[in-house]
This record gives sequence, structure tokens and C-alpha cells, in this order.
Amino acid sequence: MKKTQWTVLGIVALLTTGLYLLTQAQIFGDKAPKTTSESTVHGPNDGHDHAAEAGTVTTDTVLARSLRRLNDRQRTRLSLLQNSISRGDIQEQKLHQFHQLSAFWRDSARLFEPFAWYTAEAARLENSEKSLTFAARLFLDNLRQEEDPALKQWKASQAKDLFERSLTRNPSNDSAQVGLGATYLYGGLASPMEGITKIRAVADRDSTFAYAQQVLGEASLLSNQPDRAVERFQRVARLQPGNLQVLLLLADIEERRGNKAVAKGWYGKTLPLIDNQGLRKEVEKRMAELSK
Repeated sequence: MKKTQWTVLGIVALLTTGLYLLTQAQIFGDKAPKTTSESTVHGPNDGHDHAAEAGTVTTDTVLARSLRRLNDRQRTRLSLLQNSISRGDIQEQKLHQFHQLSAFWRDSARLFEPFAWYTAEAARLENSEKSLTFAARLFLDNLRQEEDPALKQWKASQAKDLFERSLTRNPSNDSAQVGLGATYLYGGLASPMEGITKIRAVADRDSTFAYAQQVLGEASLLSNQPDRAVERFQRVARLQPGNLQVLLLLADIEERRGNKAVAKGWYGKTLPLIDNQGLRKEVEKRMAELSK
């Protein structure tokens, strides 16, 4: 198999197979075309932007683009939420406002980027390990399927900032450490090896930490090492028999390598775990083709 095929295999199996994108599509609908050439829209900036050059994406750019996609009723509702702060406990009101804005962009506008941004702002204000890690994972999971390089970098910068804040609260948070490494790996913020080193430190310390093993398996695919990836994924499957993503990855790898019976076996293990009918039909279709 050609190297370029293995390079995209991890993304294909995780995303194109349908698990993540089906979930995101149900919440946010189809993603709108992006235009990275837009100039930065100047507006309130609280210091969390990580890009300033022309042609890059900043938070102001993201929010301005999102605002243009709202209808009049939604704009009115958004304005009310943005002006809801009154006298009293300003910090508590602001935290409540961020939660309301996050819910608005998720439920009414159905746009991921502002939803994740306000979730992150609430987490930064709350400053708890749990909320920071949760917000960071939102950005990390989404940036893996982001095709716009500038927007991918913005999402990766947000994830990095949030994971680092979480690690400040608890330096022994292995999940945040692996997440930070994965952000480097998928976000293009530095050398992929810098991310892998962070993840390996956790895996070497605890070989049963499934999340670290899974991300290292994905890294092996990206570096054209399918045998090593299978070894990692099989270990995760033993630790977490219900890990649908890993089972799909194993099935997809074996199918591409021509191991029909093995691939069919892995696909069969996924069926009891799949609720989405579209994904189930795709898996059943592949199993039928492997039986020919």
C-alpha cells in the first residue's frame, strides 16, 4: 500500500467512516464553505487570539463570520444575551452569560466554532480542571476533520491553551497531557514528534492508559506504520472492548490490507455498539462485500 494511502487512513477511518461526522452533523448541520482570505474583523479582543497577520483566522474573524449567518430573529436574541449583564456579581453573571451564549450557538444557530468558543470562555472563567479539559477536547476532536489550514490552526491554538490551563490546575492529568500531545500531532503547531513525546511519556508510565495507546496508534498510521498501529489498537480493544472508534480502525486497516476474514470479524464486533442507522448500513455493506 502506498504511503499516501496510509497517511490518510487514520482520518478516513475515524471520520469518513462516519462516527464523528455523523454526530457533528446531527448537532450543527453541514459546515459552510470557508474563506480564509477574509480580513480580520476588529472587535472586542480579550487576549485569547493567537494570530494577528492578515489572512489568518482570529476569534474576531470567526465570530464575525458566524454573526453574518444569523437571521433577524437570531440576531435579536443574541443581542439580548450579549447585553444581559447588570449590577451585582459580575463574574457569576458573566459565567452564566457564556453558558447561555454557548447554548444559543449550539441549539439555535447550530454553528460549532462560536459554540466551542463560548464553552471555552466559560471554562477559562470557571478555571476548573474538568471544564478546561472538556472544552479543550471539543476543539481537539473537531480540528481533526478541519480542512481549512488557518481555521485548523485557530482551533489547535484554543485546544493548546485550554489543555495547558488544565495541566496548570493538575499537572498529573494524563488525559490532558495526551490531549495536548494530540493537539500538536493534529494541529500542526509544532513538530509531530513533540506531540508524540508527550503522549509516550504517559503511555510509558501507564501501559493500560487506553487513550494514550489509541493516539499513538493513530500516530503510527500517519507515519506509515500500520503493523505498529494494529498492535496499539488491539491493546486498546482489550482494555476497552466497547471502543467503537478503535474497532472501526482495526476493521478498516485489515480490509485495506486484504485480510477479509479478520476485517469482517472486527466489523462484526462493532454492530452491537452502533446506534446510528447510516453507519450501521455502511458497516453491514462492507461486511457483505468482504463475504464475496
